[in-house]
Amino acid sequence: MSPVWRSVRWWLSSVAAWLGERFELEDSVLAVLRHPVPRALERPVGWFYVFGAATLAIFIVQIATGVALAMTYVPAPNSAYDSLQFISHEATLGSLIRGIHYFGAGAMVVLVLVHMTQVYLFGAFKFPREVNWLSGSLLLLGTLAMAFTGQLLRWDQDAFWAIVVAAEQAAQAPVIGGWLVTLVVAGANVGGATLTRFYATHVFLIPAAIFGLLGIHLYLVVKRGISEPPVAGERVDRAGYRARYRELLARGIPFWPDAAWRDAVVSAIAVACVVLLAAILGAPALGKPADPTVVVADPRPDWYFLGYFALLALIPPATEAVVIIGLPLFAFVFLFLVPILWPDGERHWSRRPVAIAAVALPFIAYAALTTAGLESPWVPRLQGAGLSSTVTAGLDAPATHGSELFVTKSCWACHQIEGSGGRKGPDLSHVAARLTRDQITARVAGGGGGMPAFAGSLSSQELDDLATFLATRK
Repeated sequence: MSPVWRSVRWWLSSVAAWLGERFELEDSVLAVLRHPVPRALERPVGWFYVFGAATLAIFIVQIATGVALAMTYVPAPNSAYDSLQFISHEATLGSLIRGIHYFGAGAMVVLVLVHMTQVYLFGAFKFPREVNWLSGSLLLLGTLAMAFTGQLLRWDQDAFWAIVVAAEQAAQAPVIGGWLVTLVVAGANVGGATLTRFYATHVFLIPAAIFGLLGIHLYLVVKRGISEPPVAGERVDRAGYRARYRELLARGIPFWPDAAWRDAVVSAIAVACVVLLAAILGAPALGKPADPTVVVADPRPDWYFLGYFALLALIPPATEAVVIIGLPLFAFVFLFLVPILWPDGERHWSRRPVAIAAVALPFIAYAALTTAGLESPWVPRLQGAGLSSTVTAGLDAPATHGSELFVTKSCWACHQIEGSGGRKGPDLSHVAARLTRDQITARVAGGGGGMPAFAGSLSSQELDDLATFLATRK
């Protein structure tokens, strides 16, 4: 060891010892860090217990990058969009910081869900850790609220129409719907007060709630102890669990450093992945500036909300109120009832097949909805209009004119023919095999099922030519 390094180590040790003595860290912070945990966490199963610490690490990154962004961001309708453009393209390290904040938001959502899934499958929500689970459920709600309000601050078309959609959903609530709309919009219309309200909510209110819940959550983790890995056939017995757990801790290991090193490794990897994604991909591009006069819009939320976005687009209008209000309410009521309904009994997932299904089925369903959200088949295509030459080849003059009308009258935007066109409506590649020519004419003229009536926008000759073209699709 070189003399310089020896001197640096001596100074660092001296400073650490001085601070430790003045702040009495040995009896406070270090005592907490060294609290005993079950010895089983030394085994590979200990890697399943790292997601809470990784989430906390990403949250700290979000706080740091959020403060940096707030120093330049201007929460005013005329300036918010431009200030983000400045951050992304001109400010020193602005694109990197905004990229870290963006990817960090997605990482937090993923890590919170993974952490809750692990806790649920390990039965760690059972006695005496019910309140740990309840505070964690509220932290999940806070994380989703932070993610949603954060994307609204971009104040582009996606953000503007997301607020409109949120207000429409709030209006579905019985009795208090009008009050909720006013709360969301901060007035009669989306405007400057709306942006200011979401800014204050995102920067002050939700973080304050998360800090409070996080304090409760961490206090309970230390006070109640980290749950031991589940063993098949070993049930939670409220009468004798505390005594058995104290025996486990008596033979346990200190959290720091024996168990915490895994947390440190995974937390470092999570932060590194977020920073790497931001460095490679940069900040996400903004959409067009918010403009309430542009009503033809396809608002798209960030990827972790795409599944819910798809659900809203796919549900029948008659069930909107039930799904919009009932589904989120059911999901969170279920989360809060989990430790109340199942406080004891079997913990191992192999003995709880219903628990496995309760995790697998929602994940599969949401993955399918997210895939649908990425494709957005319900959105009419507005670019690249045209039919392939194989569709129009060999048509007579009326049918050729009908194929041109199919494109110019925007039928193509919602209907596919041989793979070309939108997917909002039925595929018409073989429409003549299921409808007669008269039925095709009646459907085009009268509309129905979400399709507009074209009787008023097509002449009788145009309607006849369009039907002639579609009648060739057998």
